Amino acid sequence: MRVDLQGLSITKGELKRWSGVSIDRVLRPSTRLKFMTEIAKTGGVSVLVVLSCLMQLLIFPERPGILITLHIGIILGLIIEDVIKINFARNHLNLINLFTEVERYNTIIQAIDINDQIEEAGNPDAKVKDREKILEALRLTREDLVRALKTERILRKNQLFLTQNPDLFANNLNALTALQVSDIASEHGRLLNEALQIAVSAQKEMKKLQDGRF
Repeated sequence: MRVDLQGLSITKGELKRWSGVSIDRVLRPSTRLKFMTEIAKTGGVSVLVVLSCLMQLLIFPERPGILITLHIGIILGLIIEDVIKINFARNHLNLINLFTEVERYNTIIQAIDINDQIEEAGNPDAKVKDREKILEALRLTREDLVRALKTERILRKNQLFLTQNPDLFANNLNALTALQVSDIASEHGRLLNEALQIAVSAQKEMKKLQDGRF
């Protein structure tokens, strides 16, 4: 990855630090189908746990109480984890939407990196035009995403958010709009436009957070 791209991606560790939530612990997308799929997976694992319990009872018949209690505890743990995940997903749609926008953002960076590798392999036509404009748009988008993630965490943890911090709701949308190029149909135009769309989505989530809390 070229030097100018390094540090632009948003890592899972950064996401957890800013949002306070591990992206791997969140059900996405927040749909009924996703919830039912997760419940079905837990049901399948629970069946395996029951079979394991039965087999161990045959091997260690002298300790039925301990084995049954242990396996019931495992099943209850799985069910409780699902309830927590589903409840969190239903009550924190803003955060889930922001996670989705972060994935879109990282996809753009990956696409640019792949283009760079193709160019370096001897294909000059793969060069990303208006590269600096696109990277500047990505930098501004990253700032908006980070700000939105931090703000969502504050609002989630504090129902009565301090109104003395209006600067948290500032965004770079105007600056991003000024960076747009007219040739949206081209690859570089598409990348820049995608960065703008992500920034707009981040701004919408910020607005939802603001409207929902004040």
